[in-house]
Amino acid sequence: MFEPRRRWADHSRDGLDVRVSNLLTTVSPVESTDDRPSLSERERSILRLVVEEFVDTAGPVGSRSLAKDTNVDLSAASIRNTMADLEDMGYLDHPYTSAGRIPTRLGYRTFVDELMDTPELSEVEQEVMKMKLARLVSDTDELLSESTRLLSKLTNLLGIALTPRLSTAVLDRLDIVPLSGSRLMFVLSVEGGLVKTVVLSFEEDLARPKIDRIVSILNERIAGLTLLQIRQTHKERLQDLPDETGLIQLVIDEASLLFSEPDEGRLQFDGTQNILSQPEFQHSDDVRRLLETIEDGDRIVQVLENIFEANPDAVGQAVVRIGSETDEAEMDDYSIVLSPYRLGDSVGSLGVIGPKRMDYGRAVALVENMASVVNQPSDDEAADSSVPS
Repeated sequence: MFEPRRRWADHSRDGLDVRVSNLLTTVSPVESTDDRPSLSERERSILRLVVEEFVDTAGPVGSRSLAKDTNVDLSAASIRNTMADLEDMGYLDHPYTSAGRIPTRLGYRTFVDELMDTPELSEVEQEVMKMKLARLVSDTDELLSESTRLLSKLTNLLGIALTPRLSTAVLDRLDIVPLSGSRLMFVLSVEGGLVKTVVLSFEEDLARPKIDRIVSILNERIAGLTLLQIRQTHKERLQDLPDETGLIQLVIDEASLLFSEPDEGRLQFDGTQNILSQPEFQHSDDVRRLLETIEDGDRIVQVLENIFEANPDAVGQAVVRIGSETDEAEMDDYSIVLSPYRLGDSVGSLGVIGPKRMDYGRAVALVENMASVVNQPSDDEAADSSVPS
């Protein structure tokens, strides 16, 4: 078990005067922009405004509402024609019950990759994250639990965190604690503060000093290796050790259990009540489907790991997956903003899940800042970063 500051550039082109922000985030595009229908400056600006208004209001966006924007120097008819063109190209959709438009997955994708800005968090928000998490750095479970709670509270989305794979973590120390009833608890502490415990039956009644001597010998042989390395080479490393107690043989026999990846407990999430406040979740069936997907740990863990494996160099950078980009059918109506973080030599991820209609810029800013606070680089990385260039 598991115990960029906002910068605006003024553009006046094609009869349109609208503020277009520089892209201040390093979110990597999922698909080549060469595969998308090319957009004029007017179309890009109208798409941006539609996405932003839809995120704010949760209602289809009409040309008249955009024409009232003081930064838009176009008639409602011109805007309506541009929106129709964007719909024809697949960037907007037209709900049959409304005269307005809403963004499609492609519309959101283009907005995230090319049009949005990432706001700088307030000093208060940054300080809150640091203060809330600083006292928890020695307890990884509590650190990630508080991270998901804060992310959910600050975004009104579902906060999620995935602990690193233990199989890739380096063992700091193995301890053995005698329990009542002929049982021993093996405590595996790995770099980054993660801990795995396993309780095994053992009939011999060993004195504490004898256990400590065996623990010292075991640590000489296996500490400093990853759990995967230990699992693969434990016989060669341990079978020549003197074993009058049978304890070393127990470690050899149970190595596949002791040094394996836990079946559950890697996923944490928080904020069910917060996400229920979103208009998209006013129907109980929608809520039920989302929660069933999240609570099915294996499926959501696989989704999160697939995102990271496709972006192995993204530690500290947000990765955005929208709808069908998650390759999980039950997630087609949702988006994930995720950032890998490092605990020692191991990598986990944290972020938010919510409806496709979300404030992506703020979500990216919060997730990246949270990952930077949680991040605990390995000793080698910390030493490298402290050396002046």
